[in-house]
Amino acid sequence: MKVNYYILRNGVLRRKQNTVYFVYKKNAESKEEEEEKVFEAEVEGTEAELKIEAEEQEGAKAKPGIEKKILPIERISAIYAYGRISFTSGVISYLSKYGTPVHFYNYYGFYEGSYYPRERLLSGDLVINQARHFIEKKKRLELAKAFVQGAAENIMRNLEYYNREGRAVTKQLEEIQALSTRIDSKETNTVQRLMALEGAIRNTYYQSYDKIVPSGFKFGVRTKQPPENPLNALISFGNSLLYGTVLTEIYNTQLNPTISYLHEPSERRFSLSLDIAEVFKPFLVDRVIFKLVNKHMLSEGDFVQELNSCLLNDKGRRTFLAEWDEKLKTTIKHRDLKRNVSYQRLIRLECYKLTKHLLGTKPYKPFVIWW
Repeated sequence: MKVNYYILRNGVLRRKQNTVYFVYKKNAESKEEEEEKVFEAEVEGTEAELKIEAEEQEGAKAKPGIEKKILPIERISAIYAYGRISFTSGVISYLSKYGTPVHFYNYYGFYEGSYYPRERLLSGDLVINQARHFIEKKKRLELAKAFVQGAAENIMRNLEYYNREGRAVTKQLEEIQALSTRIDSKETNTVQRLMALEGAIRNTYYQSYDKIVPSGFKFGVRTKQPPENPLNALISFGNSLLYGTVLTEIYNTQLNPTISYLHEPSERRFSLSLDIAEVFKPFLVDRVIFKLVNKHMLSEGDFVQELNSCLLNDKGRRTFLAEWDEKLKTTIKHRDLKRNVSYQRLIRLECYKLTKHLLGTKPYKPFVIWW
Protein backbone atom coordinates (compact mmCIF):
# COMPACT_ATOMS: atom_id res chain seq x y z
CA MET A 1 0.00 0.00 0.00
CA LYS A 2 1.40 3.36 -1.05
CA VAL A 3 1.21 6.40 1.22
CA ASN A 4 0.81 10.15 0.85
CA TYR A 5 3.80 12.32 1.72
CA TYR A 6 3.56 15.89 3.00
CA ILE A 7 6.42 18.41 2.98
CA LEU A 8 5.94 21.52 5.10
CA ARG A 9 9.25 23.35 4.74
CA ASN A 10 11.34 24.90 1.97
CA GLY A 11 14.00 22.78 0.34
CA VAL A 12 15.30 20.89 -2.67
CA LEU A 13 14.55 17.41 -3.97
CA ARG A 14 17.71 15.79 -5.31
CA ARG A 15 18.47 12.42 -6.80
CA LYS A 16 21.60 10.33 -6.40
CA GLN A 17 21.42 7.13 -8.42
CA ASN A 18 18.18 5.43 -7.28
CA THR A 19 17.64 7.54 -4.17
CA VAL A 20 15.74 10.81 -3.84
CA TYR A 21 16.63 13.15 -0.97
CA PHE A 22 14.83 16.13 0.44
CA VAL A 23 17.53 18.64 1.38
CA TYR A 24 16.67 21.57 3.60
CA LYS A 25 18.30 24.11 5.86
CA LYS A 26 17.83 23.40 9.52
CA ASN A 27 16.65 26.42 11.46
CA ALA A 28 18.05 26.41 14.97
CA GLU A 29 16.13 29.40 16.33
CA SER A 30 13.84 27.27 18.45
CA LYS A 31 13.29 23.66 19.38
CA GLU A 32 10.07 23.51 17.39
CA GLU A 33 11.74 24.96 14.31
CA GLU A 34 14.56 22.44 14.62
CA GLU A 35 12.13 19.60 14.05
CA GLU A 36 12.07 17.90 10.71
CA LYS A 37 8.88 19.11 9.07
CA VAL A 38 8.47 16.29 6.62
CA PHE A 39 5.28 14.46 7.39
CA GLU A 40 5.04 10.81 6.39
CA ALA A 41 2.05 8.52 6.76
CA GLU A 42 3.26 5.14 7.97
CA VAL A 43 2.45 2.16 5.77
CA GLU A 44 1.47 -0.19 8.55
CA GLY A 45 0.80 2.28 11.37
CA THR A 46 -2.66 3.00 12.69
CA GLU A 47 -2.11 6.74 12.87
CA ALA A 48 -0.06 9.25 10.93
CA GLU A 49 2.91 10.79 12.66
CA LEU A 50 5.65 13.30 12.15
CA LYS A 51 8.94 11.62 11.39
CA ILE A 52 11.78 13.60 12.96
CA GLU A 53 14.80 12.17 11.26
CA ALA A 54 17.40 13.00 8.64
CA GLU A 55 19.40 10.68 6.42
CA GLU A 56 22.80 11.51 4.96
CA GLN A 57 24.08 10.30 1.61
CA GLU A 58 26.25 7.21 1.85
CA GLY A 59 29.89 8.15 2.27
CA ALA A 60 29.15 11.88 2.46
CA LYS A 61 29.04 14.14 5.46
CA ALA A 62 26.27 16.67 5.71
CA LYS A 63 27.23 20.33 5.78
CA PRO A 64 26.56 22.18 9.05
CA GLY A 65 22.94 23.31 9.21
CA ILE A 66 21.94 21.20 6.18
CA GLU A 67 19.72 18.16 6.63
CA LYS A 68 18.82 15.40 4.19
CA LYS A 69 15.89 13.02 4.29
CA ILE A 70 15.42 10.00 2.06
CA LEU A 71 12.06 9.81 0.28
CA PRO A 72 10.96 6.23 -0.55
CA ILE A 73 9.46 7.22 -3.92
CA GLU A 74 8.56 3.64 -4.85
CA ARG A 75 6.04 3.52 -1.99
CA ILE A 76 4.71 7.08 -2.15
CA SER A 77 1.34 7.66 -3.82
CA ALA A 78 1.71 11.45 -4.09
CA ILE A 79 3.75 14.29 -2.62
CA TYR A 80 2.01 17.38 -1.21
CA ALA A 81 4.42 20.32 -1.00
CA TYR A 82 3.51 23.24 1.24
CA GLY A 83 6.91 24.90 1.11
CA ARG A 84 8.97 26.36 -1.72
CA ILE A 85 10.33 23.23 -3.39
CA SER A 86 12.70 22.89 -6.32
CA PHE A 87 13.96 19.71 -7.93
CA THR A 88 16.24 18.51 -10.71
CA SER A 89 15.44 16.77 -13.98
CA GLY A 90 16.79 13.56 -12.45
CA VAL A 91 14.11 13.73 -9.77
CA ILE A 92 11.42 14.34 -12.40
CA SER A 93 12.59 11.26 -14.29
CA TYR A 94 12.40 9.16 -11.13
CA LEU A 95 8.96 10.49 -10.18
CA SER A 96 7.74 9.70 -13.69
CA LYS A 97 9.12 6.16 -13.48
CA TYR A 98 6.99 5.42 -10.42
CA GLY A 99 4.02 7.57 -11.46
CA THR A 100 4.27 9.87 -8.43
CA PRO A 101 2.55 13.27 -8.85
CA VAL A 102 3.62 16.31 -6.83
CA HIS A 103 0.95 18.83 -5.77
CA PHE A 104 2.13 22.34 -4.91
CA TYR A 105 0.45 24.68 -2.43
CA ASN A 106 1.44 28.23 -1.59
CA TYR A 107 2.11 29.71 1.83
CA TYR A 108 -1.62 30.20 2.35
CA GLY A 109 -2.44 26.57 1.58
CA PHE A 110 -4.02 27.34 -1.79
CA TYR A 111 -3.46 24.88 -4.61
CA GLU A 112 -1.03 26.23 -7.21
CA GLY A 113 -0.44 23.31 -9.55
CA SER A 114 0.87 19.80 -9.97
CA TYR A 115 3.68 17.91 -11.57
CA TYR A 116 1.64 15.33 -13.45
CA PRO A 117 3.79 12.41 -14.63
CA ARG A 118 3.58 11.04 -18.15
CA GLU A 119 0.32 9.17 -18.68
CA ARG A 120 0.75 5.42 -18.31
CA LEU A 121 -2.86 4.30 -18.71
CA LEU A 122 -3.89 5.67 -22.08
CA SER A 123 -7.17 4.90 -23.84
CA GLY A 124 -8.08 6.71 -27.03
CA ASP A 125 -11.58 5.23 -26.94
CA LEU A 126 -12.22 6.61 -23.46
CA VAL A 127 -10.90 10.08 -24.33
CA ILE A 128 -13.21 10.22 -27.36
CA ASN A 129 -16.20 9.19 -25.26
CA GLN A 130 -15.23 11.58 -22.48
CA ALA A 131 -15.13 14.46 -24.95
CA ARG A 132 -18.40 13.35 -26.56
CA HIS A 133 -20.16 13.44 -23.20
CA PHE A 134 -19.02 17.03 -22.78
CA ILE A 135 -19.95 18.17 -26.28
CA GLU A 136 -23.45 16.66 -26.22
CA LYS A 137 -25.42 18.92 -23.87
CA LYS A 138 -27.84 16.26 -22.67
CA LYS A 139 -25.06 13.86 -21.72
CA ARG A 140 -23.06 16.58 -20.02
CA LEU A 141 -26.03 17.79 -18.00
CA GLU A 142 -26.83 14.23 -16.92
CA LEU A 143 -23.36 13.80 -15.41
CA ALA A 144 -23.28 17.29 -13.92
CA LYS A 145 -26.60 16.60 -12.18
CA ALA A 146 -25.24 13.34 -10.80
CA PHE A 147 -22.31 15.14 -9.16
CA VAL A 148 -24.61 17.75 -7.60
CA GLN A 149 -27.08 15.08 -6.47
CA GLY A 150 -24.28 13.14 -4.79
CA ALA A 151 -23.03 16.26 -3.03
CA ALA A 152 -26.55 17.17 -1.86
CA GLU A 153 -27.26 13.66 -0.55
CA ASN A 154 -24.01 13.57 1.41
CA ILE A 155 -24.66 17.04 2.81
CA MET A 156 -28.06 15.85 4.01
CA ARG A 157 -26.47 12.79 5.66
CA ASN A 158 -24.22 15.16 7.62
CA LEU A 159 -27.17 17.29 8.73
CA GLU A 160 -29.24 14.24 9.64
CA TYR A 161 -26.40 13.03 11.84
CA TYR A 162 -26.10 16.34 13.69
CA ASN A 163 -29.87 16.62 13.91
CA ARG A 164 -29.86 13.31 15.81
CA GLU A 165 -27.14 14.76 18.01
CA GLY A 166 -29.50 17.54 19.07
CA ARG A 167 -28.13 20.37 16.92
CA ALA A 168 -30.78 22.76 15.62
CA VAL A 169 -30.23 22.14 11.91
CA THR A 170 -33.74 20.98 10.97
CA LYS A 171 -34.48 24.19 9.06
CA GLN A 172 -31.39 23.89 6.86
CA LEU A 173 -31.99 20.17 6.32
CA GLU A 174 -35.56 20.74 5.14
CA GLU A 175 -34.51 23.60 2.86
CA ILE A 176 -31.81 21.47 1.23
CA GLN A 177 -34.26 18.59 0.83
CA ALA A 178 -36.57 20.97 -1.03
CA LEU A 179 -33.75 22.40 -3.15
CA SER A 180 -32.47 18.95 -4.07
CA THR A 181 -35.82 18.02 -5.64
CA ARG A 182 -35.12 20.68 -8.27
CA ILE A 183 -31.92 19.03 -9.49
CA ASP A 184 -33.80 16.74 -11.89
CA SER A 185 -36.57 19.21 -12.67
CA LYS A 186 -37.20 20.54 -16.18
CA GLU A 187 -36.33 24.07 -15.11
CA THR A 188 -32.77 22.98 -14.35
CA ASN A 189 -32.00 22.53 -18.02
CA THR A 190 -28.53 24.07 -18.27
CA VAL A 191 -25.27 23.58 -16.41
CA GLN A 192 -25.35 27.26 -15.44
CA ARG A 193 -28.73 26.87 -13.71
CA LEU A 194 -27.50 23.71 -12.06
CA MET A 195 -24.44 25.52 -10.73
CA ALA A 196 -26.69 28.23 -9.30
CA LEU A 197 -28.80 25.57 -7.60
CA GLU A 198 -25.67 23.87 -6.24
CA GLY A 199 -24.56 27.22 -4.85
CA ALA A 200 -27.92 27.69 -3.11
CA ILE A 201 -27.66 24.22 -1.54
CA ARG A 202 -24.16 24.86 -0.25
CA ASN A 203 -25.00 28.34 1.07
CA THR A 204 -27.92 26.85 3.00
CA TYR A 205 -25.58 24.16 4.32
CA TYR A 206 -23.10 26.80 5.49
CA GLN A 207 -25.89 28.39 7.56
CA SER A 208 -25.85 25.27 9.74
CA TYR A 209 -22.15 25.48 10.58
CA ASP A 210 -22.58 27.83 13.53
CA LYS A 211 -24.95 25.29 15.08
CA ILE A 212 -22.50 22.42 14.62
CA VAL A 213 -19.19 23.94 15.75
CA PRO A 214 -18.22 25.63 19.06
CA SER A 215 -18.94 29.33 19.51
CA GLY A 216 -15.24 30.15 19.13
CA PHE A 217 -15.44 29.10 15.49
CA LYS A 218 -18.16 31.36 14.14
CA PHE A 219 -18.62 30.88 10.40
CA GLY A 220 -20.52 33.95 9.24
CA VAL A 221 -20.39 33.76 5.43
CA ARG A 222 -18.12 31.92 3.01
CA THR A 223 -15.00 33.93 2.18
CA LYS A 224 -12.09 32.86 -0.02
CA GLN A 225 -8.70 34.09 -1.22
CA PRO A 226 -8.08 34.87 1.50
CA PRO A 227 -10.48 33.33 4.04
CA GLU A 228 -11.40 35.80 6.77
CA ASN A 229 -11.87 33.54 9.80
CA PRO A 230 -10.65 30.15 11.11
CA LEU A 231 -13.58 28.10 9.82
CA ASN A 232 -13.25 29.54 6.32
CA ALA A 233 -9.51 28.89 6.48
CA LEU A 234 -10.16 25.23 7.30
CA ILE A 235 -12.65 24.85 4.43
CA SER A 236 -10.26 26.38 1.91
CA PHE A 237 -7.33 24.30 3.16
CA GLY A 238 -9.34 21.08 3.14
CA ASN A 239 -10.89 21.66 -0.28
CA SER A 240 -7.48 22.34 -1.85
CA LEU A 241 -6.13 19.18 -0.27
CA LEU A 242 -9.07 17.16 -1.59
CA TYR A 243 -8.53 18.44 -5.15
CA GLY A 244 -4.97 17.11 -5.08
CA THR A 245 -6.10 13.79 -3.63
CA VAL A 246 -8.75 13.35 -6.33
CA LEU A 247 -6.26 14.28 -9.05
CA THR A 248 -3.88 11.60 -7.78
CA GLU A 249 -6.62 8.98 -8.11
CA ILE A 250 -7.61 10.20 -11.58
CA TYR A 251 -3.98 9.81 -12.65
CA ASN A 252 -4.20 6.11 -11.78
CA THR A 253 -7.10 5.62 -14.20
CA GLN A 254 -7.57 6.22 -17.93
CA LEU A 255 -9.64 9.37 -17.39
CA ASN A 256 -8.50 12.70 -18.82
CA PRO A 257 -8.41 15.18 -15.89
CA THR A 258 -9.03 18.23 -18.09
CA ILE A 259 -12.45 17.19 -19.44
CA SER A 260 -15.20 17.91 -16.93
CA TYR A 261 -18.96 18.32 -16.85
CA LEU A 262 -20.14 20.37 -13.88
CA HIS A 263 -17.18 22.76 -13.83
CA GLU A 264 -16.24 24.43 -17.08
CA PRO A 265 -13.03 23.03 -18.59
CA SER A 266 -10.34 25.65 -19.16
CA GLU A 267 -6.64 25.92 -19.84
CA ARG A 268 -4.22 25.00 -17.07
CA ARG A 269 -6.91 23.40 -14.90
CA PHE A 270 -7.62 19.78 -13.99
CA SER A 271 -11.33 20.48 -13.77
CA LEU A 272 -12.51 16.87 -13.55
CA SER A 273 -11.00 16.70 -10.07
CA LEU A 274 -13.33 19.57 -9.09
CA ASP A 275 -16.35 17.62 -10.34
CA ILE A 276 -15.54 14.42 -8.46
CA ALA A 277 -14.49 16.33 -5.33
CA GLU A 278 -18.02 17.71 -4.95
CA VAL A 279 -19.27 14.24 -3.99
CA PHE A 280 -16.58 13.80 -1.32
CA LYS A 281 -16.40 17.24 0.31
CA PRO A 282 -19.22 16.65 2.83
CA PHE A 283 -17.91 13.42 4.35
CA LEU A 284 -14.17 13.98 3.92
CA VAL A 285 -13.39 17.70 4.27
CA ASP A 286 -16.39 18.75 6.35
CA ARG A 287 -16.31 15.81 8.76
CA VAL A 288 -12.57 16.26 9.33
CA ILE A 289 -13.19 19.93 10.12
CA PHE A 290 -16.08 19.19 12.47
CA LYS A 291 -13.99 16.63 14.35
CA LEU A 292 -10.98 18.94 14.67
CA VAL A 293 -12.97 21.83 16.12
CA ASN A 294 -15.56 19.91 18.15
CA LYS A 295 -12.91 17.79 19.85
CA HIS A 296 -10.77 20.89 20.44
CA MET A 297 -7.88 19.51 18.41
CA LEU A 298 -7.52 23.00 16.94
CA SER A 299 -7.77 26.34 18.71
CA GLU A 300 -7.30 30.02 17.90
CA GLY A 301 -3.58 29.56 18.53
CA ASP A 302 -3.36 27.36 15.42
CA PHE A 303 -4.19 30.26 13.10
CA VAL A 304 -2.47 33.41 11.91
CA GLN A 305 -5.04 36.20 11.76
CA GLU A 306 -4.26 39.45 10.01
CA LEU A 307 -6.36 42.21 8.49
CA ASN A 308 -9.09 40.53 6.40
CA SER A 309 -7.29 37.19 6.33
CA CYS A 310 -6.93 34.08 8.44
CA LEU A 311 -4.66 31.10 7.77
CA LEU A 312 -3.52 27.95 9.51
CA ASN A 313 -0.06 28.26 11.01
CA ASP A 314 2.53 25.49 10.79
CA LYS A 315 1.23 23.66 13.86
CA GLY A 316 -2.34 23.92 12.60
CA ARG A 317 -1.41 22.57 9.18
CA ARG A 318 0.38 19.61 10.73
CA THR A 319 -2.65 18.81 12.89
CA PHE A 320 -5.01 19.03 9.91
CA LEU A 321 -2.77 16.90 7.68
CA ALA A 322 -2.39 14.21 10.35
CA GLU A 323 -6.17 13.94 10.77
CA TRP A 324 -6.72 14.10 7.01
CA ASP A 325 -4.32 11.26 6.31
CA GLU A 326 -5.86 9.19 9.07
CA LYS A 327 -9.28 9.78 7.51
CA LEU A 328 -8.10 8.65 4.07
CA LYS A 329 -6.76 5.41 5.55
CA THR A 330 -9.96 4.65 7.47
CA THR A 331 -11.92 1.75 5.99
CA ILE A 332 -15.61 1.02 5.66
CA LYS A 333 -17.48 -2.13 4.63
CA HIS A 334 -18.47 -1.44 1.03
CA ARG A 335 -22.09 -2.42 0.44
CA ASP A 336 -21.56 -3.57 -3.15
CA LEU A 337 -18.05 -5.01 -2.95
CA LYS A 338 -18.74 -6.70 0.42
CA ARG A 339 -15.24 -5.90 1.66
CA ASN A 340 -13.42 -3.17 3.53
CA VAL A 341 -12.39 -0.17 1.43
CA SER A 342 -10.45 2.92 2.52
CA TYR A 343 -11.84 6.41 1.96
CA GLN A 344 -9.02 7.12 -0.49
CA ARG A 345 -9.88 3.96 -2.41
CA LEU A 346 -13.49 5.16 -2.63
CA ILE A 347 -12.27 8.05 -4.77
CA ARG A 348 -10.54 5.64 -7.16
CA LEU A 349 -13.71 3.54 -7.33
CA GLU A 350 -15.68 6.68 -8.19
CA CYS A 351 -13.33 7.24 -11.13
CA TYR A 352 -13.93 3.67 -12.29
CA LYS A 353 -17.70 4.17 -12.07
CA LEU A 354 -17.42 7.31 -14.19
CA THR A 355 -15.31 5.40 -16.73
CA LYS A 356 -17.99 2.71 -17.05
CA HIS A 357 -20.63 5.39 -17.63
CA LEU A 358 -18.58 7.07 -20.35
CA LEU A 359 -18.04 3.74 -22.12
CA GLY A 360 -21.74 2.90 -21.89
CA THR A 361 -21.22 -0.07 -19.57
CA LYS A 362 -23.14 1.12 -16.52
CA PRO A 363 -24.88 4.42 -15.63
CA TYR A 364 -22.96 6.52 -13.12
CA LYS A 365 -24.45 6.83 -9.65
CA PRO A 366 -22.52 8.96 -7.13
CA PHE A 367 -21.35 7.45 -3.88
CA VAL A 368 -23.66 8.37 -1.00
CA ILE A 369 -22.84 7.66 2.62
CA TRP A 370 -25.37 5.77 4.74
CA TRP A 371 -24.02 6.54 8.19
